[in-house]
Amino acid sequence: MGPVLAGVLQLLALVGALALAHLPLGTYMARVYSSDTHWRVEKWIYRGIGADPDTEMRWPAYLRGVLAFSAVGVLFLYLLQRLQGVLPGSLGFASIDPDQAFNTAVSFVTNTNWQSYYGEQAMGHVVQTAGLAVQNFVSAAVGIAVAVALVRGFALPHSRLRSSGGTPIRTGELGNFWADLVRGVTRVLLPGAFVAAIVLVACGVLQNFSGIHEVGQFLGGPQQWNGGAVASQEAIKELGTNGGGYFNANSAHPFENPTPFTNLFEIFLILVIPFALTRTFGIMVGSVRQGYAILATMVTIWLGFTALMMWTEFAHHGPALQLAGGAYEGKEVRFGVGSSSIFAVATTLTSTGAVDSFHSSFTGLGGGITLLGMMLGEIAPGGTGSGLYGMLIMAVIAVFIAGLMVGRTPEYLGRKIGTREIKLAACYLLVTPTLVLVLAAAAMALPTPAHSMTNSGAHGFSEILYAYTSAANNNGSAFAGLNADTQWFNSTLGIAMLLGRFLPMVFVLALAGSLAEQRPVPVTAGTLRTEKPLFTGLLVGTILIITGLTYFPALALGPLAEGLAS
Repeated sequence: MGPVLAGVLQLLALVGALALAHLPLGTYMARVYSSDTHWRVEKWIYRGIGADPDTEMRWPAYLRGVLAFSAVGVLFLYLLQRLQGVLPGSLGFASIDPDQAFNTAVSFVTNTNWQSYYGEQAMGHVVQTAGLAVQNFVSAAVGIAVAVALVRGFALPHSRLRSSGGTPIRTGELGNFWADLVRGVTRVLLPGAFVAAIVLVACGVLQNFSGIHEVGQFLGGPQQWNGGAVASQEAIKELGTNGGGYFNANSAHPFENPTPFTNLFEIFLILVIPFALTRTFGIMVGSVRQGYAILATMVTIWLGFTALMMWTEFAHHGPALQLAGGAYEGKEVRFGVGSSSIFAVATTLTSTGAVDSFHSSFTGLGGGITLLGMMLGEIAPGGTGSGLYGMLIMAVIAVFIAGLMVGRTPEYLGRKIGTREIKLAACYLLVTPTLVLVLAAAAMALPTPAHSMTNSGAHGFSEILYAYTSAANNNGSAFAGLNADTQWFNSTLGIAMLLGRFLPMVFVLALAGSLAEQRPVPVTAGTLRTEKPLFTGLLVGTILIITGLTYFPALALGPLAEGLAS
């Protein structure tokens, strides 16, 4: 079997598995976030944190819950790293330096999982399990909660009327953040990660709390590795679209990803919740076909990027690459070019950032595809929750553009898209490009950051651009070749991760509140049918055009210049 055919068959198997999981998982999550009952363990958690899960929240209160919970998470994880040297199970590792501890704490709380350290040489068992693994769960749950709040803003049954002095008024309530957070962990992520970890352990992934031990000789010297709860962290790392690896080589390491089957299974874990959330959306707004329209948009972009990536990595230049049957530099021979291409697209079109190959060693155009996937806003299918709310923001923009074309007030799911709504959507779109382009320009202009580059020219610029694109989009993967463990990069990338995560959430929740306060608009003959293929095409075009206009000059200086020169 040729490598191209093998890659295509793996892609078909992945599509089939995702299709089988889509309906039951999406339906289950819709029931989870629409339920009025609480499990006993959830009631214990609510008592412990002093929250009333039955209190409805308007968007400012919901946002305060998101920000307060995340701020506590950053502080706790920062202190845990700073105290590592005196904690049990530290494996003899010293406490983390302040700038790197800040960067890592922000990274895992924002679902980015950018790592400027070697996991097996820096973090002990307590930090890995009680710190990083916990944030893998709760940061993913926060993303889903914000997406569900936006869906409730669109959903007619959740735009409640209350009587005030005999006059009905809209309350704009979006549910309860603490209930959404806890349910996301206890009912969705924990069960899913438990099953996934069992599968990974059965396939050879490590799961223990052993110390550092010698595993053999390598290049004339001893080779030492420490064990750890790898399978359990690997499961939620992929299922929650987190991406932080237990080892520096991430999913290219045989302890994390030992076989071609586990590689395909991990890709499945990355994509399954973001794709299934489109059905959750359709059920909650009362129209499954609306969910299918969003799903079709995501699938079109994902399959298009995957096909393009496989083409660039197989249809390469030069006799050496042709004789090898693919651009094999930086790729695991266990997985091959096809599987590595599928993984690279999945991880950069979501907020995962896990890697089973080095993106820096891809062809120039292949590296550009990974960059463009993040620049789209990671919405095809995107991260757990963040992909759905990002795509819905783009749908609002697409509806607005369509309304301008025909001279009609734009509407989406029974809600008018007025001045306030389009301003909030526009602010959402501007946050990430501003962070990426301004910080990348500053890093290139100042003398100190440039010393971290090991490559010059277009590829060196791509390293800087990739780092800030990954941070601001909460992806976490790296282009390699860049020494990011400096005060400049630890600080500026940390700021990019914070602002890139929480500023968009401000606009998403404000938009959700604005939509929930509106009276529903009746469907007429002039209403744009947003469940039709025509709208899917419009949405795909809107996404590509807006991204292309925003990032094309930067891409032209980096991966496009490198690809055309090769």
